[in-house]
Amino acid sequence: MRRATHAKWAACAAAAALAATACGGGDSGSGGDGGAVLSSSWGDPQNPLEPANTNEVQGGKVLDMIFRGLKRYDPGTGEAKDMLAEKIETSDSRNFTITVKDGWTFSNGEKVTAKSFVDAWNYGASLKNNQRNAYFFGYIEGYDKTHPEDGSAQSADTLSGLTVVDDRTFTVKLSQKFSTFPDTLGYPAFAPLPQAFFDDHAGWLSKPVGNGPYTVDSYTRGSQMSLRAWDAYPGADKAQNGGVDLKVYTDNNTAYTDLMAGNLDLVDDVPAAQLKNVRADLGDRYLNTPAGIIQTLAFPYYDKNWNKAGTEKVRTGLSRAIDRDQITDTIFQKTRTPAGDWTSPVLGEDGGFREGLCGDACEYDPDAAKKLIEEGGGLPGGQVKITYNADTGSHKQWVDAVCNSINNALGDDRACVGNPVGTFADFRGRITDLKMSGPFRAGWQMDYPLIQNFLQPLYYTGASSNDGKWSNKEYDDLIDQANAESDTAKAVGLFQDAEDVVRDNMAAIPLWYQNGSAGFSERLSDVKLNPFSVPVYDEIKVG
Repeated sequence: MRRATHAKWAACAAAAALAATACGGGDSGSGGDGGAVLSSSWGDPQNPLEPANTNEVQGGKVLDMIFRGLKRYDPGTGEAKDMLAEKIETSDSRNFTITVKDGWTFSNGEKVTAKSFVDAWNYGASLKNNQRNAYFFGYIEGYDKTHPEDGSAQSADTLSGLTVVDDRTFTVKLSQKFSTFPDTLGYPAFAPLPQAFFDDHAGWLSKPVGNGPYTVDSYTRGSQMSLRAWDAYPGADKAQNGGVDLKVYTDNNTAYTDLMAGNLDLVDDVPAAQLKNVRADLGDRYLNTPAGIIQTLAFPYYDKNWNKAGTEKVRTGLSRAIDRDQITDTIFQKTRTPAGDWTSPVLGEDGGFREGLCGDACEYDPDAAKKLIEEGGGLPGGQVKITYNADTGSHKQWVDAVCNSINNALGDDRACVGNPVGTFADFRGRITDLKMSGPFRAGWQMDYPLIQNFLQPLYYTGASSNDGKWSNKEYDDLIDQANAESDTAKAVGLFQDAEDVVRDNMAAIPLWYQNGSAGFSERLSDVKLNPFSVPVYDEIKVG
Protein backbone atom coordinates (compact mmCIF):
# COMPACT_ATOMS: atom_id res chain seq x y z
CA MET A 1 0.00 0.00 0.00
CA ARG A 2 1.14 3.55 -0.71
CA ARG A 3 1.35 6.20 1.95
CA ALA A 4 -1.23 9.03 1.65
CA THR A 5 -2.45 7.98 -1.81
CA HIS A 6 -4.14 4.63 -1.17
CA ALA A 7 -7.54 6.26 -0.60
CA LYS A 8 -7.17 8.18 -3.83
CA TRP A 9 -7.10 5.23 -6.20
CA ALA A 10 -10.04 3.63 -4.39
CA ALA A 11 -11.99 6.87 -4.38
CA CYS A 12 -11.57 7.48 -8.09
CA ALA A 13 -13.76 4.46 -8.78
CA ALA A 14 -16.31 5.78 -6.33
CA ALA A 15 -16.30 9.18 -8.00
CA ALA A 16 -16.80 7.64 -11.42
CA ALA A 17 -19.68 5.52 -10.18
CA LEU A 18 -21.30 8.48 -8.49
CA ALA A 19 -21.03 10.60 -11.59
CA ALA A 20 -22.43 7.84 -13.79
CA THR A 21 -25.52 6.86 -11.84
CA ALA A 22 -26.69 9.72 -9.65
CA CYS A 23 -30.42 10.11 -10.09
CA GLY A 24 -31.00 13.63 -8.89
CA GLY A 25 -29.78 16.60 -6.95
CA GLY A 26 -30.56 20.02 -5.64
CA ASP A 27 -30.49 23.28 -7.49
CA SER A 28 -26.82 24.13 -7.15
CA GLY A 29 -27.40 27.69 -8.18
CA SER A 30 -29.58 28.98 -5.37
CA GLY A 31 -28.17 31.12 -2.63
CA GLY A 32 -30.44 30.17 0.24
CA ASP A 33 -30.82 31.72 3.67
CA GLY A 34 -27.57 31.20 5.55
CA GLY A 35 -29.34 31.53 8.89
CA ALA A 36 -32.23 29.16 8.25
CA VAL A 37 -32.43 25.78 9.99
CA LEU A 38 -33.40 22.54 8.25
CA SER A 39 -34.92 19.41 9.76
CA SER A 40 -33.75 15.87 8.99
CA SER A 41 -34.75 12.34 10.00
CA TRP A 42 -32.48 10.56 12.47
CA GLY A 43 -32.27 7.75 15.01
CA ASP A 44 -30.88 7.86 18.55
CA PRO A 45 -27.24 6.70 18.67
CA GLN A 46 -26.32 3.64 20.69
CA ASN A 47 -23.90 5.43 23.00
CA PRO A 48 -23.07 8.99 24.12
CA LEU A 49 -21.13 10.81 21.41
CA GLU A 50 -17.56 10.13 22.46
CA PRO A 51 -15.58 9.84 19.21
CA ALA A 52 -13.85 6.61 20.25
CA ASN A 53 -17.09 5.07 21.47
CA THR A 54 -19.25 5.57 18.38
CA ASN A 55 -19.16 2.91 15.67
CA GLU A 56 -22.66 3.17 14.19
CA VAL A 57 -24.21 5.40 11.57
CA GLN A 58 -26.56 7.61 13.60
CA GLY A 59 -23.92 8.74 16.07
CA GLY A 60 -21.40 9.00 13.24
CA LYS A 61 -23.58 11.55 11.43
CA VAL A 62 -23.33 13.90 14.39
CA LEU A 63 -19.60 13.38 14.92
CA ASP A 64 -19.02 14.31 11.28
CA MET A 65 -20.82 17.59 11.93
CA ILE A 66 -19.20 18.63 15.20
CA PHE A 67 -15.63 17.36 14.68
CA ARG A 68 -12.80 17.75 12.20
CA GLY A 69 -9.73 15.52 12.35
CA LEU A 70 -6.31 15.35 10.78
CA LYS A 71 -7.87 14.08 7.55
CA ARG A 72 -11.30 14.50 6.00
CA TYR A 73 -12.85 12.25 3.39
CA ASP A 74 -13.83 14.32 0.38
CA PRO A 75 -17.65 14.44 0.25
CA GLY A 76 -17.56 13.91 -3.51
CA THR A 77 -14.84 11.32 -4.00
CA GLY A 78 -14.07 9.84 -0.60
CA GLU A 79 -10.39 10.73 -0.97
CA ALA A 80 -8.55 11.25 2.33
CA LYS A 81 -7.41 14.88 2.29
CA ASP A 82 -5.48 16.86 4.89
CA MET A 83 -7.78 18.79 7.23
CA LEU A 84 -6.04 19.71 10.47
CA ALA A 85 -2.88 17.94 9.32
CA GLU A 86 -0.39 20.37 7.84
CA LYS A 87 1.80 17.40 6.99
CA ILE A 88 2.26 13.73 7.90
CA GLU A 89 5.76 12.44 7.27
CA THR A 90 7.32 8.97 7.39
CA SER A 91 10.34 7.25 5.91
CA ASP A 92 9.52 3.71 6.97
CA SER A 93 5.66 3.41 7.23
CA ARG A 94 6.09 2.80 10.93
CA ASN A 95 7.31 6.08 12.46
CA PHE A 96 5.21 9.14 11.63
CA THR A 97 5.70 12.82 12.42
CA ILE A 98 2.44 14.79 12.36
CA THR A 99 2.25 18.57 12.21
CA VAL A 100 -1.08 20.16 13.17
CA LYS A 101 -2.25 23.32 11.40
CA ASP A 102 -2.22 26.55 13.39
CA GLY A 103 -5.33 28.65 14.01
CA TRP A 104 -7.81 25.91 14.94
CA THR A 105 -9.87 26.02 18.13
CA PHE A 106 -12.71 24.11 19.72
CA SER A 107 -16.06 25.87 19.91
CA ASN A 108 -15.42 26.69 23.58
CA GLY A 109 -12.33 28.70 22.60
CA GLU A 110 -9.70 26.10 23.54
CA LYS A 111 -6.85 25.84 21.05
CA VAL A 112 -6.49 22.58 19.10
CA THR A 113 -2.95 21.34 19.65
CA ALA A 114 -0.91 18.20 19.22
CA LYS A 115 -1.82 17.36 22.81
CA SER A 116 -5.53 17.49 21.89
CA PHE A 117 -4.96 14.52 19.60
CA VAL A 118 -2.57 12.59 21.83
CA ASP A 119 -4.82 12.91 24.90
CA ALA A 120 -7.86 11.82 22.87
CA TRP A 121 -6.10 8.79 21.40
CA ASN A 122 -4.73 7.73 24.78
CA TYR A 123 -8.23 7.98 26.24
CA GLY A 124 -9.68 5.94 23.39
CA ALA A 125 -7.06 3.22 23.73
CA SER A 126 -7.30 2.78 27.51
CA LEU A 127 -9.13 -0.34 28.62
CA LYS A 128 -10.55 1.40 31.69
CA ASN A 129 -12.50 3.78 29.44
CA ASN A 130 -14.17 0.87 27.61
CA GLN A 131 -14.37 2.59 24.22
CA ARG A 132 -15.94 0.62 21.36
CA ASN A 133 -13.38 1.94 18.87
CA ALA A 134 -10.31 1.24 21.01
CA TYR A 135 -9.27 -1.30 18.39
CA PHE A 136 -8.50 1.48 15.90
CA PHE A 137 -5.50 2.39 18.06
CA GLY A 138 -4.26 -1.18 18.08
CA TYR A 139 -1.33 -0.57 15.75
CA ILE A 140 0.18 2.14 17.93
CA GLU A 141 3.04 0.88 20.05
CA GLY A 142 2.05 0.23 23.64
CA TYR A 143 -1.55 -0.71 22.91
CA ASP A 144 -0.97 -4.14 24.46
CA LYS A 145 -0.19 -2.38 27.76
CA THR A 146 -3.11 0.09 27.70
CA HIS A 147 -5.62 -2.41 26.35
CA PRO A 148 -4.44 -5.99 27.01
CA GLU A 149 -6.54 -8.56 25.19
CA ASP A 150 -5.27 -11.64 27.02
CA GLY A 151 -7.12 -10.99 30.26
CA SER A 152 -4.11 -9.51 32.02
CA ALA A 153 -4.26 -6.26 33.98
CA GLN A 154 -3.80 -2.92 32.26
CA SER A 155 -0.23 -1.79 32.97
CA ALA A 156 -0.15 1.63 31.28
CA ASP A 157 -2.58 4.54 30.88
CA THR A 158 -0.93 6.02 27.79
CA LEU A 159 0.41 4.67 24.51
CA SER A 160 4.20 4.54 24.45
CA GLY A 161 4.09 5.16 20.71
CA LEU A 162 2.65 8.68 21.10
CA THR A 163 4.87 11.63 21.96
CA VAL A 164 4.02 15.34 22.03
CA VAL A 165 6.98 17.26 20.59
CA ASP A 166 5.53 20.77 20.80
CA ASP A 167 2.19 22.56 20.48
CA ARG A 168 1.80 21.61 16.84
CA THR A 169 3.85 18.43 16.49
CA PHE A 170 3.54 14.87 17.72
CA THR A 171 5.06 11.56 16.70
CA VAL A 172 3.45 8.17 16.28
CA LYS A 173 5.32 4.87 16.43
CA LEU A 174 3.43 1.81 15.26
CA SER A 175 4.08 -1.75 16.35
CA GLN A 176 4.43 -2.79 12.69
CA LYS A 177 4.44 -1.16 9.28
CA PHE A 178 1.06 0.23 8.24
CA SER A 179 1.56 2.28 5.12
CA THR A 180 -2.02 3.55 4.84
CA PHE A 181 -2.21 4.63 8.46
CA PRO A 182 -2.50 8.33 7.46
CA ASP A 183 -5.57 7.56 5.35
CA THR A 184 -7.42 6.16 8.37
CA LEU A 185 -7.07 9.41 10.32
CA GLY A 186 -10.30 10.91 9.00
CA TYR A 187 -12.26 8.33 10.98
CA PRO A 188 -14.04 10.00 13.95
CA ALA A 189 -12.25 7.84 16.53
CA PHE A 190 -9.11 9.86 15.77
CA ALA A 191 -10.76 13.25 16.42
CA PRO A 192 -9.13 15.66 18.90
CA LEU A 193 -10.72 16.37 22.28
CA PRO A 194 -10.68 19.57 24.36
CA GLN A 195 -9.45 19.66 27.93
CA ALA A 196 -13.09 20.21 28.94
CA PHE A 197 -13.78 16.59 27.98
CA PHE A 198 -11.42 15.42 30.73
CA ASP A 199 -12.14 18.13 33.32
CA ASP A 200 -15.93 17.65 33.30
CA HIS A 201 -16.64 14.43 31.48
CA ALA A 202 -20.28 14.18 32.50
CA GLY A 203 -20.90 17.78 31.49
CA TRP A 204 -19.22 17.24 28.14
CA LEU A 205 -21.30 14.13 27.44
CA SER A 206 -24.51 16.07 28.12
CA LYS A 207 -23.47 18.72 25.57
CA PRO A 208 -20.46 17.67 23.45
CA VAL A 209 -17.92 20.31 22.42
CA GLY A 210 -16.03 19.80 19.21
CA ASN A 211 -14.14 21.72 16.53
CA GLY A 212 -16.41 21.20 13.51
CA PRO A 213 -18.77 23.53 11.63
CA TYR A 214 -21.69 22.79 13.99
CA THR A 215 -22.22 22.86 17.75
CA VAL A 216 -24.72 20.86 19.79
CA ASP A 217 -27.46 23.20 21.03
CA SER A 218 -29.67 20.62 22.76
CA TYR A 219 -30.53 16.92 22.78
CA THR A 220 -33.56 15.07 24.10
CA ARG A 221 -33.19 11.34 23.66
CA GLY A 222 -36.06 9.85 21.70
CA SER A 223 -37.04 13.26 20.34
CA GLN A 224 -34.48 15.57 18.74
CA MET A 225 -30.91 16.84 18.62
CA SER A 226 -30.51 20.46 17.58
CA LEU A 227 -27.24 21.54 16.01
CA ARG A 228 -26.38 25.11 15.09
CA ALA A 229 -23.76 26.56 12.78
CA TRP A 230 -20.66 27.77 14.59
CA ASP A 231 -19.99 31.27 13.29
CA ALA A 232 -16.33 31.28 14.38
CA TYR A 233 -15.52 27.96 12.70
CA PRO A 234 -12.06 28.41 11.10
CA GLY A 235 -12.38 25.81 8.32
CA ALA A 236 -13.13 26.36 4.65
CA ASP A 237 -16.19 24.08 4.87
CA LYS A 238 -18.40 26.45 6.88
CA ALA A 239 -22.05 25.55 7.21
CA GLN A 240 -24.18 27.07 4.45
CA ASN A 241 -27.25 26.99 6.71
CA GLY A 242 -28.08 28.05 10.24
CA GLY A 243 -28.26 24.55 11.64
CA VAL A 244 -29.89 21.14 11.54
CA ASP A 245 -32.62 19.71 13.75
CA LEU A 246 -32.19 15.93 13.74
CA LYS A 247 -35.60 14.48 14.53
CA VAL A 248 -35.84 10.95 15.90
CA TYR A 249 -38.11 8.57 13.99
CA THR A 250 -38.73 4.95 14.89
CA ASP A 251 -40.37 4.32 11.51
CA ASN A 252 -38.94 5.75 8.29
CA ASN A 253 -42.37 5.51 6.67
CA THR A 254 -43.55 8.13 9.16
CA ALA A 255 -40.56 10.29 8.26
CA TYR A 256 -41.44 10.05 4.57
CA THR A 257 -45.06 10.97 5.32
CA ASP A 258 -43.85 14.03 7.24
CA LEU A 259 -41.63 15.01 4.31
CA MET A 260 -44.56 14.83 1.92
CA ALA A 261 -46.74 16.81 4.36
CA GLY A 262 -44.16 19.60 4.65
CA ASN A 263 -43.28 18.78 8.27
CA LEU A 264 -39.74 17.58 7.51
CA ASP A 265 -37.06 18.81 5.12
CA LEU A 266 -34.86 15.77 4.59
CA VAL A 267 -35.24 11.99 4.76
CA ASP A 268 -31.92 10.21 4.27
CA ASP A 269 -33.38 6.71 4.05
CA VAL A 270 -36.31 6.39 1.67
CA PRO A 271 -38.46 3.45 2.90
CA ALA A 272 -38.73 0.44 0.63
CA ALA A 273 -42.50 0.77 0.51
CA GLN A 274 -42.16 4.19 -1.14
CA LEU A 275 -39.50 3.37 -3.74
CA LYS A 276 -42.10 2.69 -6.42
CA ASN A 277 -43.61 6.16 -5.86
CA VAL A 278 -40.66 8.32 -4.88
CA ARG A 279 -39.66 9.57 -8.33
CA ALA A 280 -43.23 10.63 -9.05
CA ASP A 281 -43.52 12.19 -5.59
CA LEU A 282 -40.25 14.11 -5.55
CA GLY A 283 -38.80 14.28 -9.07
CA ASP A 284 -35.24 15.64 -8.90
CA ARG A 285 -35.58 16.03 -5.14
CA TYR A 286 -34.92 12.30 -4.86
CA LEU A 287 -31.32 11.09 -4.62
CA ASN A 288 -30.19 7.56 -5.43
CA THR A 289 -26.40 7.29 -5.51
CA PRO A 290 -23.91 4.42 -5.13
CA ALA A 291 -22.41 4.15 -1.67
CA GLY A 292 -19.88 2.05 0.18
CA ILE A 293 -22.51 -0.05 1.93
CA ILE A 294 -23.06 -3.81 2.02
CA GLN A 295 -25.82 -5.70 3.80
CA THR A 296 -24.94 -9.11 5.22
CA LEU A 297 -26.25 -11.69 7.63
CA ALA A 298 -23.83 -12.24 10.51
CA PHE A 299 -23.75 -15.21 12.89
CA PRO A 300 -23.02 -15.56 16.62
CA TYR A 301 -19.90 -17.69 16.68
CA TYR A 302 -19.93 -17.49 20.48
CA ASP A 303 -22.93 -19.84 20.22
CA LYS A 304 -21.62 -23.40 19.83
CA ASN A 305 -24.50 -24.25 17.50
CA TRP A 306 -23.01 -21.90 14.89
CA ASN A 307 -19.37 -22.68 15.56
CA LYS A 308 -19.03 -26.41 15.07
CA ALA A 309 -17.94 -28.62 12.21
CA GLY A 310 -20.34 -28.51 9.30
CA THR A 311 -22.04 -25.22 10.08
CA GLU A 312 -20.22 -23.55 7.17
CA LYS A 313 -22.34 -25.80 4.95
CA VAL A 314 -25.48 -24.68 6.77
CA ARG A 315 -24.53 -21.03 6.24
CA THR A 316 -23.75 -21.66 2.59
CA GLY A 317 -27.04 -23.51 2.22
CA LEU A 318 -28.92 -20.55 3.68
CA SER A 319 -27.09 -18.28 1.23
CA ARG A 320 -28.20 -20.48 -1.67
CA ALA A 321 -31.80 -20.34 -0.42
CA ILE A 322 -31.96 -16.53 -0.78
CA ASP A 323 -33.25 -15.19 -4.11
CA ARG A 324 -31.30 -11.92 -4.13
CA ASP A 325 -32.40 -10.93 -7.63
CA GLN A 326 -36.10 -11.14 -6.79
CA ILE A 327 -35.73 -9.31 -3.47
CA THR A 328 -33.65 -6.43 -4.86
CA ASP A 329 -36.07 -6.05 -7.79
CA THR A 330 -39.38 -6.25 -5.93
CA ILE A 331 -38.60 -4.92 -2.45
CA PHE A 332 -35.93 -2.37 -3.33
CA GLN A 333 -36.90 -1.44 -6.90
CA LYS A 334 -33.30 -2.06 -8.02
CA THR A 335 -31.81 0.44 -5.55
CA ARG A 336 -29.81 -2.53 -4.26
CA THR A 337 -27.55 -4.86 -6.27
CA PRO A 338 -27.13 -8.55 -5.36
CA ALA A 339 -23.77 -8.95 -3.65
CA GLY A 340 -21.11 -11.24 -5.07
CA ASP A 341 -18.33 -10.44 -2.62
CA TRP A 342 -17.84 -8.97 0.86
CA THR A 343 -16.66 -5.45 -0.10
CA SER A 344 -18.27 -2.84 -2.40
CA PRO A 345 -18.18 -1.91 -6.10
CA VAL A 346 -17.21 1.65 -5.15
CA LEU A 347 -13.68 0.35 -4.54
CA GLY A 348 -13.27 -0.65 -8.19
CA GLU A 349 -11.13 -3.55 -9.37
CA ASP A 350 -7.88 -1.73 -8.57
CA GLY A 351 -9.15 -1.21 -5.04
CA GLY A 352 -9.87 -4.91 -4.54
CA PHE A 353 -13.50 -5.40 -5.56
CA ARG A 354 -14.13 -8.73 -7.33
CA GLU A 355 -17.53 -9.18 -8.88
CA GLY A 356 -18.71 -12.76 -8.52
CA LEU A 357 -16.15 -13.84 -5.92
CA CYS A 358 -18.89 -15.61 -3.96
CA GLY A 359 -19.70 -17.73 -7.03
CA ASP A 360 -22.37 -20.42 -6.77
CA ALA A 361 -22.61 -19.91 -3.02
CA CYS A 362 -24.53 -16.68 -3.66
CA GLU A 363 -26.70 -18.08 -6.46
CA TYR A 364 -30.27 -19.10 -5.70
CA ASP A 365 -30.64 -22.89 -5.93
CA PRO A 366 -33.27 -24.53 -3.67
CA ASP A 367 -32.04 -28.09 -4.30
CA ALA A 368 -28.43 -27.21 -3.50
CA ALA A 369 -29.59 -25.24 -0.44
CA LYS A 370 -31.47 -28.20 1.03
CA LYS A 371 -28.60 -30.59 0.35
CA LEU A 372 -25.98 -28.34 1.98
CA ILE A 373 -28.09 -27.73 5.08
CA GLU A 374 -28.72 -31.45 5.49
CA GLU A 375 -25.00 -32.23 5.04
CA GLY A 376 -24.19 -29.58 7.69
CA GLY A 377 -26.45 -31.21 10.27
CA GLY A 378 -29.59 -29.17 9.69
CA LEU A 379 -30.71 -25.81 11.02
CA PRO A 380 -29.71 -25.37 14.69
CA GLY A 381 -32.86 -25.95 16.69
CA GLY A 382 -34.75 -26.63 13.47
CA GLN A 383 -35.30 -22.93 12.74
CA VAL A 384 -33.40 -19.71 12.11
CA LYS A 385 -34.57 -16.39 13.54
CA ILE A 386 -33.14 -13.34 11.78
CA THR A 387 -32.84 -10.50 14.29
CA TYR A 388 -33.10 -6.91 13.10
CA ASN A 389 -34.04 -3.45 14.36
CA ALA A 390 -37.54 -2.44 13.33
CA ASP A 391 -37.21 1.34 13.57
CA THR A 392 -35.12 2.22 10.50
CA GLY A 393 -34.07 0.93 7.11
CA SER A 394 -37.18 -0.99 5.95
CA HIS A 395 -35.62 -4.05 7.54
CA LYS A 396 -38.90 -5.84 8.22
CA GLN A 397 -39.73 -5.96 4.51
CA TRP A 398 -36.47 -7.47 3.40
CA VAL A 399 -36.10 -9.83 6.38
CA ASP A 400 -39.59 -11.14 5.72
CA ALA A 401 -38.70 -11.55 2.04
CA VAL A 402 -35.45 -13.39 2.89
CA CYS A 403 -37.34 -15.73 5.23
CA ASN A 404 -40.02 -16.35 2.62
CA SER A 405 -37.30 -17.22 0.12
CA ILE A 406 -35.62 -19.61 2.58
CA ASN A 407 -38.94 -21.20 3.53
CA ASN A 408 -39.93 -21.71 -0.10
CA ALA A 409 -36.54 -23.17 -0.96
CA LEU A 410 -36.60 -25.59 1.97
CA GLY A 411 -40.29 -26.41 1.71
CA ASP A 412 -40.89 -25.48 5.34
CA ASP A 413 -42.99 -22.45 6.33
CA ARG A 414 -41.31 -22.27 9.75
CA ALA A 415 -37.69 -22.74 8.73
CA CYS A 416 -37.05 -19.00 8.99
CA VAL A 417 -38.80 -16.20 10.87
CA GLY A 418 -37.99 -12.56 11.51
CA ASN A 419 -37.12 -11.46 15.03
CA PRO A 420 -37.67 -7.69 15.34
CA VAL A 421 -36.10 -5.53 18.06
CA GLY A 422 -37.83 -2.20 18.62
CA THR A 423 -35.00 0.31 18.29
CA PHE A 424 -31.56 0.49 16.78
CA ALA A 425 -30.03 1.31 20.16
CA ASP A 426 -31.59 -1.79 21.74
CA PHE A 427 -30.56 -3.92 18.78
CA ARG A 428 -26.96 -2.76 19.07
CA GLY A 429 -27.09 -3.32 22.81
CA ARG A 430 -28.05 -6.97 22.34
CA ILE A 431 -25.23 -7.42 19.86
CA THR A 432 -22.71 -5.81 22.19
CA ASP A 433 -23.90 -8.00 25.08
CA LEU A 434 -23.48 -11.15 22.90
CA LYS A 435 -27.15 -12.07 23.18
CA MET A 436 -27.73 -13.25 19.61
CA SER A 437 -28.65 -16.90 19.11
CA GLY A 438 -28.98 -16.90 15.35
CA PRO A 439 -28.29 -14.78 12.26
CA PHE A 440 -28.70 -11.02 12.51
CA ARG A 441 -28.53 -8.13 10.08
CA ALA A 442 -25.07 -6.62 9.80
CA GLY A 443 -25.08 -3.76 7.34
CA TRP A 444 -21.68 -2.12 6.96
CA GLN A 445 -21.09 1.45 5.88
CA MET A 446 -17.43 2.05 5.13
CA ASP A 447 -15.39 4.31 7.38
CA TYR A 448 -12.93 5.04 4.59
CA PRO A 449 -12.75 3.72 1.01
CA LEU A 450 -10.13 1.00 1.44
CA ILE A 451 -10.62 -2.77 1.05
CA GLN A 452 -9.01 -3.08 4.48
CA ASN A 453 -12.01 -1.32 6.02
CA PHE A 454 -14.48 -3.86 4.63
CA LEU A 455 -12.48 -6.78 5.96
CA GLN A 456 -10.43 -6.06 9.06
CA PRO A 457 -13.01 -4.39 11.36
CA LEU A 458 -15.60 -7.06 10.59
CA TYR A 459 -13.71 -10.36 10.56
CA TYR A 460 -10.32 -9.93 12.27
CA THR A 461 -10.12 -11.62 15.67
CA GLY A 462 -11.19 -9.16 18.36
CA ALA A 463 -11.88 -6.34 15.88
CA SER A 464 -14.19 -3.53 16.94
CA SER A 465 -17.08 -4.47 14.64
CA ASN A 466 -16.57 -8.25 14.60
CA ASP A 467 -19.96 -8.60 16.26
CA GLY A 468 -20.25 -12.34 15.70
CA LYS A 469 -16.76 -13.01 17.15
CA TRP A 470 -15.60 -15.03 14.13
CA SER A 471 -11.93 -15.97 14.38
CA ASN A 472 -9.53 -17.55 11.89
CA LYS A 473 -5.74 -17.48 12.22
CA GLU A 474 -5.06 -17.82 8.50
CA TYR A 475 -7.27 -14.81 7.86
CA ASP A 476 -5.63 -12.74 10.62
CA ASP A 477 -2.13 -13.52 9.31
CA LEU A 478 -3.06 -12.42 5.79
CA ILE A 479 -4.54 -9.15 7.08
CA ASP A 480 -1.34 -8.47 9.05
CA GLN A 481 0.78 -9.14 5.96
CA ALA A 482 -1.40 -6.87 3.82
CA ASN A 483 -1.17 -3.98 6.28
CA ALA A 484 2.61 -4.25 6.34
CA GLU A 485 2.98 -4.33 2.56
CA SER A 486 4.18 -1.05 1.02
CA ASP A 487 3.30 -1.97 -2.57
CA THR A 488 -0.33 -1.15 -3.32
CA ALA A 489 -1.03 -4.00 -5.76
CA LYS A 490 0.59 -6.58 -3.49
CA ALA A 491 -1.34 -5.28 -0.48
CA VAL A 492 -4.65 -5.51 -2.32
CA GLY A 493 -3.76 -9.05 -3.40
CA LEU A 494 -3.14 -10.07 0.20
CA PHE A 495 -6.42 -8.53 1.33
CA GLN A 496 -8.12 -10.48 -1.44
CA ASP A 497 -6.46 -13.67 -0.21
CA ALA A 498 -7.90 -12.91 3.23
CA GLU A 499 -11.34 -12.36 1.69
CA ASP A 500 -11.04 -15.80 0.10
CA VAL A 501 -10.86 -17.25 3.62
CA VAL A 502 -14.06 -15.40 4.52
CA ARG A 503 -15.69 -16.87 1.42
CA ASP A 504 -14.50 -20.42 2.04
CA ASN A 505 -15.95 -20.34 5.55
CA MET A 506 -19.04 -18.26 4.67
CA ALA A 507 -18.17 -16.18 7.74
CA ALA A 508 -21.12 -13.94 6.86
CA ILE A 509 -23.71 -14.15 4.09
CA PRO A 510 -23.43 -11.24 1.62
CA LEU A 511 -26.86 -10.03 0.53
CA TRP A 512 -26.66 -6.85 -1.54
CA TYR A 513 -24.80 -3.60 -2.12
CA GLN A 514 -26.80 -0.57 -1.16
CA ASN A 515 -27.21 2.82 -2.77
CA GLY A 516 -27.64 5.89 -0.63
CA SER A 517 -31.14 7.34 -0.94
CA ALA A 518 -32.67 10.59 0.20
CA GLY A 519 -35.63 12.85 -0.43
CA PHE A 520 -35.86 16.52 0.40
CA SER A 521 -38.30 19.41 0.48
CA GLU A 522 -38.58 22.37 -1.89
CA ARG A 523 -36.96 24.55 0.79
CA LEU A 524 -33.59 22.87 0.24
CA SER A 525 -30.96 23.03 -2.48
CA ASP A 526 -27.41 21.75 -2.92
CA VAL A 527 -28.37 18.47 -1.29
CA LYS A 528 -26.09 15.51 -1.92
CA LEU A 529 -24.96 12.30 -0.28
CA ASN A 530 -21.31 11.53 0.24
CA PRO A 531 -19.84 8.11 -0.71
CA PHE A 532 -20.78 6.94 2.79
CA SER A 533 -24.49 7.68 2.00
CA VAL A 534 -24.63 10.48 4.60
CA PRO A 535 -26.04 13.92 3.67
CA VAL A 536 -23.37 16.61 3.35
CA TYR A 537 -25.21 18.79 5.83
CA ASP A 538 -22.79 21.72 5.78
CA GLU A 539 -23.35 22.28 2.04
CA ILE A 540 -27.17 22.32 2.17
CA LYS A 541 -28.85 25.66 1.55
CA VAL A 542 -32.28 26.56 2.88
CA GLY A 543 -34.82 28.87 1.26
